[in-house]
Amino acid sequence: MAADNASSVTEFILAGLTDEPELQMPLFFLFLGFYMVTVVGNLGLITLIGLNSHLHIPMYFFLFNLSFIDVSYSTTLTPKMLMGFVAKRNIISYAGCMTQFFFFCFFVFSESYILSAMAYDRYVAICKPLLYTVTMSPQVCSLLLLGVYGMGVFGAVAHMGNIMFITFCADNFVNHYMCDIIPLLELSCNSSYINLLVVFIVVTIGIGVPIVTIFISYGFILSSILHISSTEGRSKAFSTCSSHIIVVSLFFGSGAFMYLKPPSILPLDQGKVSSIFYTAVVPMFNPLIYSLRNKDVKVALKKTLVRKFFV
Repeated sequence: MAADNASSVTEFILAGLTDEPELQMPLFFLFLGFYMVTVVGNLGLITLIGLNSHLHIPMYFFLFNLSFIDVSYSTTLTPKMLMGFVAKRNIISYAGCMTQFFFFCFFVFSESYILSAMAYDRYVAICKPLLYTVTMSPQVCSLLLLGVYGMGVFGAVAHMGNIMFITFCADNFVNHYMCDIIPLLELSCNSSYINLLVVFIVVTIGIGVPIVTIFISYGFILSSILHISSTEGRSKAFSTCSSHIIVVSLFFGSGAFMYLKPPSILPLDQGKVSSIFYTAVVPMFNPLIYSLRNKDVKVALKKTLVRKFFV
């Protein structure tokens, strides 16, 4: 079936973000700026964590991987989106479309689960501080990370399996700026409610399970914080979690808005705007949120800059 698909449709035309000619160049420079900030910010955070030994703890181990995931899936999508703003016809080959879709699914699922692993890390740090070193040992962190990328593979393979069993007909115009599951299903001749049900189930596993994990973790964290007698202790505990809560709200809010509503409630053009948040805005804001609101990162940045200056 996959071979038939490839022979009947050899390329797709991406609609892009907008068809208004006067908006193309302003949007090109806007998203080029977003992408540059994303790459510099996330690679900077990766470098900073790698160079400073006092950041070699579980919290920053997961933050290191979050930055890697962010820069990777932004690179999977943004360059092609930028080409769409300047090209007369934004064409992507069938193989290119499927490759982009696979890596997009892999990194988005990985991000969902790395955020839940970070919530669990905060839960252990605040609720069980005396057992933190034992509970979040290097072996446990490695297993959690293996689970994160394992779920990334699951999400990508499940969505790809869903796509491989549908047939694309003459229409190859994808009403999106990237290859995503909903607009691709709209082009198929033989997709049914089963395909949409599979999408809903897979996305629920990708978004629902991490959200439940995060809510449970923060329920225990809030309970522990309320039992802290000193105002300073409460303030420190809240500040430790605030960056993570902002990132989680942005990422899962926009993702759920796009995928967990029926198409009749959320038209695809509005879905594109929602997609922008978790594909372009969230990866750009993550390093800014974690660096501007994190004392350890700011101290590490100062030390690194001073070290470089004196060298």
